[in-house]
Amino acid sequence: MSSVSPDKRRKMESALNQLKKHTVVVADTGDFNAIEEYKPQDATTNPSLILAAAKMPAYQHLVDQAIKYGIAIGGTEDEQVANTMDKLFVSFGLEILKKVPGRVSTEVDARLSFDKEEMVAKALRIIALYEEAGIGKERVLIKLSSTWEGIQAGRELEEKHGVHCNMTLLFSFAQAVACAEAKVTLISPFVGRILDWYKESTGRKSYEPQEDPGVLSVTQIFNYYKKFGYSTVVMGASFRNTGQVKALAGCDLLTISPSLLAELSQDHSTVTEMLKVEKAKASDLEKIHLDEKDYRWQHNEDQMATEKLSDGIRKFAADAIKLETMIKEKMLNVKNGK
Repeated sequence: MSSVSPDKRRKMESALNQLKKHTVVVADTGDFNAIEEYKPQDATTNPSLILAAAKMPAYQHLVDQAIKYGIAIGGTEDEQVANTMDKLFVSFGLEILKKVPGRVSTEVDARLSFDKEEMVAKALRIIALYEEAGIGKERVLIKLSSTWEGIQAGRELEEKHGVHCNMTLLFSFAQAVACAEAKVTLISPFVGRILDWYKESTGRKSYEPQEDPGVLSVTQIFNYYKKFGYSTVVMGASFRNTGQVKALAGCDLLTISPSLLAELSQDHSTVTEMLKVEKAKASDLEKIHLDEKDYRWQHNEDQMATEKLSDGIRKFAADAIKLETMIKEKMLNVKNGK
């Protein structure tokens, strides 16, 4: 019987499989085939991913079912479209949950990012649709923009309703601190979009992973959370290359696109645990507390974060509008018997 040395076995093992030993890997996609292929623990979606998936012929039946549902519930055209959108997001989530053992993240409309009450109401509506389909709220993460209002919506959903939240579009340390103090389940700091901003604003073409501003931001947040024992976990998101992913091995979770999952599955270089709780506890970070005034000031002082948060909200809102337009056209065809 041939024995393989641990070093050789590690070389034979893909970077993706090595990464899974240090970090929970999450698929960042609405494409079920990609989820099946790379076997992540969880999956995340957003309006842009759902829009892309809704255009694929393979998923037209989900769009059609959602439209029938929206029409059947009735109401004004806007109400029918809103109900169709909710149903469509949940339908994709339900299909994803057939493929992953863990949780799916479903996003609240970015256009509600500055309205706490509306975000809470929409989140509860999404959870109700999952529960109608037999899925308990423990398998769903509600994604909310990390505005002050979004963070407070997250606090209320967690405290009063036991709904787990995933705070998205997170770029600043102030956002991360406010989320931890709100005791939300999870945050998604956007590594790649931070890098994009620095490349654009400095004219610098590339950064090594260990000096990548997105990697450094997530590392600081991870160390702060672990040093002070916050329950909120960190899920690095929005990666531009596998170097960023590998530089964050050891982070609680990483949500990765199918193209980068494919690269990692073909990569056989050694993946080392970079983020460690004991290292975080030894860091010299100091604890801070942020009320609304402090949060708004500190976030505003971070030019990158201020610009990327507003840009992210606008982009997600634009894709939600595109999806609504597509639904309206299809709805009209159904009503006209086409």
